[in-house]
Amino acid sequence: MTRNQTREQLIDVGTEIIGLHGFNTTGINAVLSRAGVPKGSFYYYFPSKEDFGLAVIDSYAAEYSRRIDGFLLDTSFSPLERILNYMTSNVENMESGACKRGCLLGNLGQELSSQNETFRARLDAVFKGWQEQFARCLEEAKAAGEIDVDADSEELAGFVLSGWEGAILRAKMMQSTAPMRTFIEIMFTQVLRPS
Repeated sequence: MTRNQTREQLIDVGTEIIGLHGFNTTGINAVLSRAGVPKGSFYYYFPSKEDFGLAVIDSYAAEYSRRIDGFLLDTSFSPLERILNYMTSNVENMESGACKRGCLLGNLGQELSSQNETFRARLDAVFKGWQEQFARCLEEAKAAGEIDVDADSEELAGFVLSGWEGAILRAKMMQSTAPMRTFIEIMFTQVLRPS
């Protein structure tokens, strides 16, 4: 395994374990054992557990940003259909995982934002990036006459993203996708519509 492959293996395993158990309760030894990597290698790539956590966040954020773009840039659908397709796909993913996992970065935000300023700032930057992706799609929706042309796309994107993360949290708590489905229904019948 090359050095880069070893680093990526550690990040992949860390993402899986942190996704299931959270950052604070994830031990480095558990990651090393699952990845089959000696302890010295971990500290070669990551000076501290915090650096490792930031690498997991960055890796997941980049991958998830590509996933969002896969939906929001698909011009074979109208802009609002793209957002609906994204949300519907997430409902299906949540159901396939028995409503246990949710959004890794949303989970980390709840766990770490009040404990660690470095994590809080990094997670906030990621969510702002996702908000910009949605804002661009909402700008296209305005141009297509799907939503009110006077709507503030940035603010509306922030509202959509915050509400969606809340619906995911509730789905985990209830172990049901009903909150996500309700959010979609209200969003597309009462919020995201022409004036």
